[in-house]
Amino acid sequence: MYVGSKDHILSLDLHDINKDPHIIHWPVSERRRMECLVSGKDTNEECANFIRLIEPWNRTQLYICGTGAYNPVCTFVNRGHKSQEEIFNLEPGKVESGKGKCSYDPKLNSVSALINGELYAGVYVDFMGTDSAIFRTLGTKTAMRTDQYNSRWLNDPTFIHVQLIPDSAERNDDKLYFFFREKSSEMGQSPVTQSRIGRICLNDDGGHCCLVNKWSTFLKARLICSVPGADGMETHFDELRDVYIQPTQDTKNPVIYGVFSVSGSVFKGSAVCVYSMADIRMVFNGPFAHKEGPNYQWVAYTGKIPYPRPGTCPGGTFTPNMKSTKDYPDEVINFMRNHPAMYNAVYPVHKRPLVVRTNVDYEFTTITVDQVTAADGNYEVLFLGTDRGTVQKVIVLPRDDLQTEELVLEEVEVFKVRFVFPLTWFLQQLYVSSAVGLTQLALHRCDAYGEACADCCLARDPYCAWDGKSCSRYSSSQKRRSRRQDVRYGNPIRQCRGFNSNTNKNTLEMVQYGVEGSSTFLECQARSPHAVIKWHLQRDNSDRRKEVRHHTQVLCSRPVLQMFVQMQSQALTSTNPHHSLQFLWFYSHRFRQYVNERR
Repeated sequence: MYVGSKDHILSLDLHDINKDPHIIHWPVSERRRMECLVSGKDTNEECANFIRLIEPWNRTQLYICGTGAYNPVCTFVNRGHKSQEEIFNLEPGKVESGKGKCSYDPKLNSVSALINGELYAGVYVDFMGTDSAIFRTLGTKTAMRTDQYNSRWLNDPTFIHVQLIPDSAERNDDKLYFFFREKSSEMGQSPVTQSRIGRICLNDDGGHCCLVNKWSTFLKARLICSVPGADGMETHFDELRDVYIQPTQDTKNPVIYGVFSVSGSVFKGSAVCVYSMADIRMVFNGPFAHKEGPNYQWVAYTGKIPYPRPGTCPGGTFTPNMKSTKDYPDEVINFMRNHPAMYNAVYPVHKRPLVVRTNVDYEFTTITVDQVTAADGNYEVLFLGTDRGTVQKVIVLPRDDLQTEELVLEEVEVFKVRFVFPLTWFLQQLYVSSAVGLTQLALHRCDAYGEACADCCLARDPYCAWDGKSCSRYSSSQKRRSRRQDVRYGNPIRQCRGFNSNTNKNTLEMVQYGVEGSSTFLECQARSPHAVIKWHLQRDNSDRRKEVRHHTQVLCSRPVLQMFVQMQSQALTSTNPHHSLQFLWFYSHRFRQYVNERR
């Protein structure tokens, strides 16, 4: 794994990222740093070389770019032929300008893809951060970019992801898809954020007279992620935050997962939406957006569409006789310049989000997805990073009534900071990065569910099954008789019969005896967040049972202890010793009051 950070590039062992890392120190010169400071930039957050681009150049070299203290630079890194070799160093004398490849400002998102020797990048290409573009540099093809300062093409975008997705078996049809969000402003309205998917043909050479050295196949469409309300109004999650492309057996039709949040301050929320390439292609093959009328509003273009259809790749399935976009008629190129947007929007599968979070104190920021084979089928497990430094492990199950059931299998606090950046997984490990570092987690932690069959089954984790002795990693090669797993329903009665005592058709029971008139410690630790604990009172010589509610006769000790520990912590962290004693006495008094009230 190669990691870029401030002034450093790291080569890490995927099995153990802490094992003998190789590190390259690549700072800017002192002169460049002083020039950056004189321009008014911050010494720690801006006037350094933040590595923002790492791409494999060939089997032995990487191509890397950094911000260069607001003067982007690129170079090559030697990495050896094999992973066992101890080669990891900068190629001497190969430093070149990074303009059009890496942004000046390290806080501005940029995306890149190195394909067939050409570098495609979504970046800001000026010192002030006002000129955004999708660039093609390096290689033998013509250097290309989006139309400069044309808000119809790009309007203050934040680039999120880039991915090559083929359209057909014909290589000339290959398109590069960019995911971003940007500002959209209508006449008389304040700008709003819209999420976009854009695309270009890899073999685009620009126009002959118009759009020279500029993309002549660039199109974009809006991505919708919303929840329909009872009154017909939709709650929109406008801000695209992250994208994960899930490969399938058909390389032309991957599944696209997007993480969205709510723009504005009305309420806090985020959602995960899933899109199909069939729906995306349908929108790009649909009507173009056109502004007309007295209010200059967006409408569907109903005029004549020139041939070949704008956005079609030269030499492809529909244009076999046109070898270059320079052969396209001028009316096609002019139409493209004025109509880069599609009128219809791309909606998610089933027209609704897969996961929704509202009225919580956090937002999803990143996503990665793993396909898991379980005893009762194949499942997609979502790992969702949050802005409070945690990762949620989520699975969404189909129900019989065409609805879905969302299960949070676990939530792990990875960092104390309130930001989690990209997630990725490999070799059954999840790699999580943030502003303070990088860490790795196992995709499965089956031992956390305990050693009982019922607890393991109730966890409903597709990675884990009860093997007759403990909750362990599920393997399809295990004998069916010994493994116990039920992801779909989590029914321990059916799965664990014979392995748990005191069972009936509805519950797993644990009997506790107490003396009337005194207190009894009731202990039942649920290993799974999906287990429900209920206590029933059955008096001697009686067959009747009565459920005991917490607010009547049971004092739940865990919240009380947490409350008291928090009080003590606040008291002991005071800098004034007199205040500490006063706080401790006050909180102890409040603790006694709380216990008496609960009793």
